[in-house]
Amino acid sequence: MKFPNRKHPRLNKFDYSSTGAYYVTICTQDRRCLLSRIVGRGLAPAKTNGIEYTIFGEIAKQQLLSLELRYPFLSIDQYVIMPNHIHAIMILKGGAAGARPRPTIIDIVCAYKSLTTIECKKNGLSSKLFQSSFYEHIIRGREDYDEIRKYIHENPMRWYYDELYTEE
Repeated sequence: MKFPNRKHPRLNKFDYSSTGAYYVTICTQDRRCLLSRIVGRGLAPAKTNGIEYTIFGEIAKQQLLSLELRYPFLSIDQYVIMPNHIHAIMILKGGAAGARPRPTIIDIVCAYKSLTTIECKKNGLSSKLFQSSFYEHIIRGREDYDEIRKYIHENPMRWYYDELYTEE
């Protein structure tokens, strides 16, 4: 059986451990709505942004924010945990990683997915939580950065029009 040629999702020869801002999207397996629920069609007060987290969404949030403790050179700039996907801007700051090679954004996302899945399984998840891969975009300037921040902020308000939307 011959499999189709797949395009590698990462830029060839790019150093994904380099200082910079990365926009990351992580989807749940089969785009199942396991992480949160959008209430009020995203029109709730800004405090909640119209999102109610499930237990798995709370774990996903906790694990995402704890990445900054695990990786002192990492900053989670902005994020949103949607029903079936997560958007985040991750900033890798300058500085050495210590005796080991500096982890790449790929290493960080893989660790995040693994740690989150382990905690979710301790809390009743009986299947795979995330898709195998993830989407990343290297943020290339202030205009790109501002556009992505706006997209993340407005994502709950556009949930019913989102390309990742599925009936819950």
